[in-house]
Amino acid sequence: MLLIVALAVQATRVQVFRSDSLNHNSANQRLTIVRYDQPRGNILVGAEPVTGSTPTGGRYDYKRTYTDGAQYAAVTGYSSQTYGNTQIEGVEDDLLSGIDTRLASWAVWDSIARKQNPGGDVRTTIDKAAQQAAMRGLGNQKGAVAAIEPATGRILALASTPTYDPGSFAGSATADQDAWNRLQADTNQPMLNRALRQIYPPGSTFKVVTAAAALADGVVTDIDAGTGAPYPYVLPGTATELVNDTSACDQPNQTLDQAMVNSCNSVMGYLGVQVGLDRMVSMAQNFGFNDAKLDIPVRAARSNFDTKMNQSQVALSSIGQYDTAATPLVMAMVAAGVANNGTVMSPQLVDKLTKGDGSTVQVMQPATYRQAMSPAVAAKVRQLMTDVVENGTGRSARISGATVGGKTGTAQHGVDNSGIPYAWFISWAKPAGSDKTPPVAVAVVIADSGATDVTGGGLAAPIAKSVMQAILNKG
Repeated sequence: MLLIVALAVQATRVQVFRSDSLNHNSANQRLTIVRYDQPRGNILVGAEPVTGSTPTGGRYDYKRTYTDGAQYAAVTGYSSQTYGNTQIEGVEDDLLSGIDTRLASWAVWDSIARKQNPGGDVRTTIDKAAQQAAMRGLGNQKGAVAAIEPATGRILALASTPTYDPGSFAGSATADQDAWNRLQADTNQPMLNRALRQIYPPGSTFKVVTAAAALADGVVTDIDAGTGAPYPYVLPGTATELVNDTSACDQPNQTLDQAMVNSCNSVMGYLGVQVGLDRMVSMAQNFGFNDAKLDIPVRAARSNFDTKMNQSQVALSSIGQYDTAATPLVMAMVAAGVANNGTVMSPQLVDKLTKGDGSTVQVMQPATYRQAMSPAVAAKVRQLMTDVVENGTGRSARISGATVGGKTGTAQHGVDNSGIPYAWFISWAKPAGSDKTPPVAVAVVIADSGATDVTGGGLAAPIAKSVMQAILNKG
């Protein structure tokens, strides 16, 4: 009797309490076999699938295929019989593989009968023309693009270069393993999603955040009035001057508009100190900095704005240096929040989940992330960004028939700033004369282009322009 009870307890422990851990044990091939014993659901851009499935005739009945896989790798991620799933392929794996209970007509019976439903589809928010413009603009450079629809948070483009073909290692053959090993050994890290998973010092593009903080807190009330910023500006507690990249900044009491148009470090560093650490932190966090759980639904890396600094460090952080670092996604959220009257929307990459027959499983609704500033303050920041494009360092982003606002950035990094600078541009655009929310906001970073003259206006702004044009041309 004791042995029978012991057997019953052990069977219950294994089959009930340990079932989930055993199902997902790396040594258990059952789930992998189930995952690939039927065609996988598709990931769609617009109405077009950018994925597929093909019979293998091997241990796993089907393997994943990709239509122009390198173009959308930063969006789809990969689904590999050997190496697992990432990005949308990973987050939405249950739906795509058909084991999501929402796909069942009779969930309880399907569970008892262990019936596997056809895989569901994931419709993304990506705009094909914008994605193509982003990838074409990046070309062979090392960099990334994130584009957002400001009013909704829908991600219109998500590009990272160098890229890779996720179909090259989707199977389990020797050729797939060789392809994986080559990618892992590549020092250019083609499998790194630079738009979501890499942070960079944002340089002068962060001055948009500083300007918003200065205006929101009343440190500056008129963008055309003197700010009181001294020149030279000596970093508090030090004997070090905060230098500028142009002599146009080398005068005291410049206006905020002049400081943004000419990208004056001395003025913006001074204003950051006047705003103060706590309020600078608050404004940065309104745009997504310091959020370790920013999901789109794929998890983005945490962008950083230090919460403990002395005044000189606050000054440097206010011009996008020191320890300040951001993903292109978060810098796109900065531009989008300004464009959307101060309201930052939660970025989303997935528009809708459906069954294989097209019936809806879930529709993603726009959601507010933070109210970063008032509409009145946002209007002043938009004017600053417009003046940067019309009269300042962002002239190469001008679009005929459109109003464009932007901010360039060239961020030094490395020991004694010895690394090749990062070239940044963040922007938004709308048809000229329109009083509606701009339909697109973009962030571009070029980490390494091979160019000797590295500037945000020269390298990143033209790419942002092409992405914005792709969206404007559809309107």
